[in-house]
Amino acid sequence: GSIHQVCKKMRTFHTRFIFRQVIGSKSQALLFILCVVLSMVILVAISGLSDNVDRLMQADARKLHGGDIIIRSRFPISESVARATDRYVREGNVTRARTWRFYSMVKGVHGMDSLLASLKVVTPAYPLYGEISLKSGREFRTVLIPGTVVVEKGLLDRLNVDIGDRIRVGGADLTIVDMLLSEPDRPINVFSFGPRIFISSKDLSTLGLVGKGSRITYKILLKSENPAEVPKIVKELKRLSTGDQEAVDTYRTARSRLKRFFDNFIFFLNLVGTFTLVLAGIGIYSSLTAMLKEQEKPIAILKAVGATSRFVTVQYLSVVFILGGVGTLMGIAAGILLQFALPFLFEGLLPETLSVTVSWKIVAQGMFLGLVVVGLFAFLPVYRLGDIKPGAILRKEQIRFKKSLIAYGVALMVMLFFSAIILEKMQDMRTGGYFILGIISLVLLTALITGPVLWSLKKVSPHRLIIRQALKGLFRPGNATRAVIITMTTSMTFIFSIYLVEHNLNGTFIASYPPDAPNLFFLDIQPDQKVAFSREVGMQPPFYPIIRAKLLSLNDRTIDRQRERRRRRDNLGRTFNLTYRNHLLKDEVLIEGKELYPKGFKGVPVSILDRVARMSDPEMAIGDRITFRIQGVPVSATVTSIRSRIRESINPFFYFVLPDDVLKDAPQTIFTAVRMEKEKIPELQNRIVARFPNITVINATRSMAAIAGALKKLSSIVRFFTLFSLVAGILLIISSVYATRFARIQESAYYKILGATSGFVMKVFTMENLIIGGVSGCLALLLSQTGSFLVCRNLLNIPYNPSFGSSILLVALSVTAAVVTGLLPSLSMIRQKPMPFLKSQTDE
Repeated sequence: GSIHQVCKKMRTFHTRFIFRQVIGSKSQALLFILCVVLSMVILVAISGLSDNVDRLMQADARKLHGGDIIIRSRFPISESVARATDRYVREGNVTRARTWRFYSMVKGVHGMDSLLASLKVVTPAYPLYGEISLKSGREFRTVLIPGTVVVEKGLLDRLNVDIGDRIRVGGADLTIVDMLLSEPDRPINVFSFGPRIFISSKDLSTLGLVGKGSRITYKILLKSENPAEVPKIVKELKRLSTGDQEAVDTYRTARSRLKRFFDNFIFFLNLVGTFTLVLAGIGIYSSLTAMLKEQEKPIAILKAVGATSRFVTVQYLSVVFILGGVGTLMGIAAGILLQFALPFLFEGLLPETLSVTVSWKIVAQGMFLGLVVVGLFAFLPVYRLGDIKPGAILRKEQIRFKKSLIAYGVALMVMLFFSAIILEKMQDMRTGGYFILGIISLVLLTALITGPVLWSLKKVSPHRLIIRQALKGLFRPGNATRAVIITMTTSMTFIFSIYLVEHNLNGTFIASYPPDAPNLFFLDIQPDQKVAFSREVGMQPPFYPIIRAKLLSLNDRTIDRQRERRRRRDNLGRTFNLTYRNHLLKDEVLIEGKELYPKGFKGVPVSILDRVARMSDPEMAIGDRITFRIQGVPVSATVTSIRSRIRESINPFFYFVLPDDVLKDAPQTIFTAVRMEKEKIPELQNRIVARFPNITVINATRSMAAIAGALKKLSSIVRFFTLFSLVAGILLIISSVYATRFARIQESAYYKILGATSGFVMKVFTMENLIIGGVSGCLALLLSQTGSFLVCRNLLNIPYNPSFGSSILLVALSVTAAVVTGLLPSLSMIRQKPMPFLKSQTDE
């Protein structure tokens, strides 16, 4: 009768049974929960950060962009647009502010030092929205008057000047009247090569810095008195604007520099987060398999007394979702805490006005995502419980689970689910597709290499007993050695690759500046200054004319700028620098065409660099027709040759080169680059600034230091997030140890019965983990070196340095982590006495 009642209860949802399983799993349950937490934390934190940035963009969009309507151009604003804004102002429809932003050299009037500064010339109405914060606390509009400047603290420090002193900007001497603390439309300063200086627009003509071809960003900002009129005004201004030379946007449609920066950076962090989610999912599967493995005998007993497979599946599925729910909630909580900590990690990159708040939409998405991930990866281990038969009570051998179409169906669903997440996070089908293909390729390649490696290890029979037993331990029943190596290898490959690519970027452009490369760049030289400039520098430097232009069409097909700008790499929608000459540079070679411009060619020839040829689809080829817009004038040219650079260097290069007679009369500036001894640079820089105020001097060594600082900050953030993927590999090692808990205890007992000490057993287990870590590290090093080489040579076009010393150190650290991680959970198994264990097995 009692058996009948038990069997009857087993056909229902058994709360007490589920509760006992939840609290009785201990270490395995904790491991499962940690894997779920890991799968949530990064995506929740990054999604929360992205949501907060988007909220800031929407709430402060007018401040970040400076107006209701923004007109920007790299060329002087066209007369038609300027007259239209004049009319709007006269009619009282808008308030207008204008800005001119560019770099120039400045120096103290009574000092010799000079530096590159970021100038922002503004009209009295600026800013239309927000406030400019000054050290004195005064209102900006009352402080900045003709003959004065407002500067950042960096300028005061580097020129050794103070408020009340005068500085020379171009041809004008201006008085410093206050120190700038912040400006609304410049919330962060990631890559800036000089401190900000605000100048009144009434001093613009006296500076003498604005001429033909000057590199200036022109802006007109409009504040509408009637917001309902904004669409109508924008429509008219777009009709009057000069094609694609001017961009007319509202504060809702324009993308600020802050928004562009975070879109690109969060895009990359989403790659890292999604990759970690994949690894954590594998950890969920492995840890759950380990947890359920210890339940095989109890499940067999349940079935022996009448429990059905349905009962067993329902009860354990409930256990899984309870633990998964706990892990999901903990993951969301950890992600929210990390989100609040991110401002410290991103210090200097986030605007001070950004406030961190919890988005319940993100929380709901995280909860749904967590439960789906748990369900997908837990389904197969729970489903396989139906294969356990009552006869397993008496059998000592490993239970073999049969493969079925359901297993392959679940694997397909997992792949489709993660593909959907990747595509949603990437917001770019093409990039998302490449990333999915990359992950699949990496895992498959790792699996293909791991197979022969393990086969070779299985055939090895070393003389030393410890090594021989460690190798045999890799293949004990139920050991997830293959899965551990694949997961550890893929995670370490990802981390190693990021390090190697970053190391090569730093080594190519920053740390190892070539000894013969130019270290001084002179910009905005006017054609009539070349002779005097050459005398001042004491040499005849190479001069490079620059004519700014945009591409209108390729083979009569109009360039779609919106589509081009959505590409996350160089594209045909941007403004290009054209030049003219009739010869190749020393580091150039023709790869197509016999000469730059064929003799007797009728029409306008153009030679293109192979890089720009690859920007179009299909690639540009000889005979293609390109139409440029140069200062509003369309110029059509035919590709007559394709060049390539024989080596990467700091020397200037141009995508498009035309003959002298085509462009020599176009509005242009000239730049040159020379190599000077470091101790002579300050004196030469000061002389050039004093004699040629319009010429901008860039000290490459100082600029590289500024870039290096920004890259160091960004790389530290990337490393922080990539560590989560390594944690996923560590959790998988722990789950593998628990999955083979019985076999390890049995081995330890047999060793001790035969006279071995606990120290010997520990050495065997340590050697086993050392082999796993060493194989994973070496495979990761091989794959990361190969992948990084291809990225550096084919995508970044930079020379590759394998950095074997740093790479070996990375492998050593990874192996140490694998050994410690695998050994710690084994200690309790090693300490167990052999006789009680063997007696329990005999009693069964």
